[in-house]
Amino acid sequence: MPPTLASLVHHSALKLTVLAGEDRLDRPVRWAHVSELADPVPWMDGGELLLITALKIDAEDPEAMQQYVRRLVRAGVVGLGFAVGVNYETVPQALVDAAAAEGLPLLEVPRRTPFIAITKAVSAAIAADQYRAVTAGFEAQRELTRAALGPDGPAALVARLAAHLDGWAALYDASGGVVAAAPEWAARRAARLGADVERLRERPAPATAVLGTDPAEEGADRVELQSLGSGRRARGVLAVGTGAPLGTAERYAVHSAIALLTLTTERSRALQEAEQRLGAALLRMLLAGEPDHARAVAGDLYGGLLDAPFRVIVAEAAEASADVDAAAPEEEAEASVDPLAVLADTLETAAGRVAEPLLVVPDGGRLVVLAPDGGAVAAACGEHARAIETRRGTKTRPRDRSTAAPACDLVIGLSAPAGPIASAAAFRQAEQALSVARRRGRVLVEHEEVAAGSVLPLLADDAVRAFADGMLRALHEHDATGRGDLVASLRAWLSRHGQWDAAAADLGVHRHTLRYRMRRVEEILGRSLDDPDVRMELWLALKATTASGQE
Repeated sequence: MPPTLASLVHHSALKLTVLAGEDRLDRPVRWAHVSELADPVPWMDGGELLLITALKIDAEDPEAMQQYVRRLVRAGVVGLGFAVGVNYETVPQALVDAAAAEGLPLLEVPRRTPFIAITKAVSAAIAADQYRAVTAGFEAQRELTRAALGPDGPAALVARLAAHLDGWAALYDASGGVVAAAPEWAARRAARLGADVERLRERPAPATAVLGTDPAEEGADRVELQSLGSGRRARGVLAVGTGAPLGTAERYAVHSAIALLTLTTERSRALQEAEQRLGAALLRMLLAGEPDHARAVAGDLYGGLLDAPFRVIVAEAAEASADVDAAAPEEEAEASVDPLAVLADTLETAAGRVAEPLLVVPDGGRLVVLAPDGGAVAAACGEHARAIETRRGTKTRPRDRSTAAPACDLVIGLSAPAGPIASAAAFRQAEQALSVARRRGRVLVEHEEVAAGSVLPLLADDAVRAFADGMLRALHEHDATGRGDLVASLRAWLSRHGQWDAAAADLGVHRHTLRYRMRRVEEILGRSLDDPDVRMELWLALKATTASGQE
């Protein structure tokens, strides 16, 4: 705590006596200043204890003292010290009455107490308070660092910060969602600040905002928002709520928390670039039809993504259409943010919340993403697209047919579910959907919308049935001898996009048994199942057989 008038009065060496303003001695003293000017206000900064001997003022004139004291109060002077035995043997009653009327604490300074002693006492108390604040700040920094390095990471850090502030704290991720709050009730308070957090996130980091509160509101507090990150786009936001403005020690704690959270939420540039290079190499292998090599490269980082059907997402930024009116200021600010970076942040945040594997590869002016089918990332992509369409009105906004530009700043194509073997086909599906989205002025188009029809009615043609019979005859003949069930095994394997465990589970056999059967299929047909054209022809043959009722 900084020195107060009360602490100076209780200072045994100063021997000060209170003559007026006894009820306001709890005011903090920012400095002690000596001035004999008749009007010292221009040299006051507020919070001072003014020390005088009344050398140039008539301290016995009631009207003059009323004006003098009133000026001091308006300037923010917290107290007046009057030295007796210099120009006046006692403090004039006119000054005492004026100070009492204005509520200004008036202290009598005995002759044996020099002003320099009071100034030194104030200075020493301020220095001691600052030392305590710095010490407390360093201790808070150590505790916050230990919390950040612990198993609970940011959540533990937020809890320790709230305790240091004697208030509450909350951490928001890159999408504006609350990921940690302390105490427990603070999650509800933090959730109400979504709009303010979103506005702060749209500003280049680092940025800060202080939110006003309604004193009449129950539990009103003072809230500060601080963005996290060192790049243009904020990686998160820290909110702290207290009953009063932050002191020096509390400010040290908040700054330490911001630094630590920035380090934990923003990966190093070298690591991020390394992951992007690995992801790009993995994607090239998948698109080149080398799923086995891709699995070997994936490791623990991306391996889980290749163990189940995934979707390919291709996104690119686009300029607003020419028929759109001049953008509002908030829309201009929004346009300055890279929509692909925003999308990447949104998808990475969704994946991080549920520990879902995700592959994000910047590809020139596009973004290529591999995400688990039916997972949190695919859902977040759809929600993000709907939010853009709602904000921009792209579903109903008329387009200028003289230009091919879409009416939105982002277009996304989403493939059908696929496995590693069919990655190239899924990528083409996503590109086709992207092209349709661009032509239609849509934000997101799924491949299922493009291929809404069915080719099954076409498979009833006699020529197609003849093709199917010829392609599958050798397998049917093999199965007829009772030496295996190659046709059913092939159907299950193709339907599962080459996923051995899933297809084996559907058949109720061991995956090694299924692998043996697929090798027998290749031997009997004399064709490689690694060839996507062969897989396509076999699948059409199986569908044609089903359509003709031969099975």
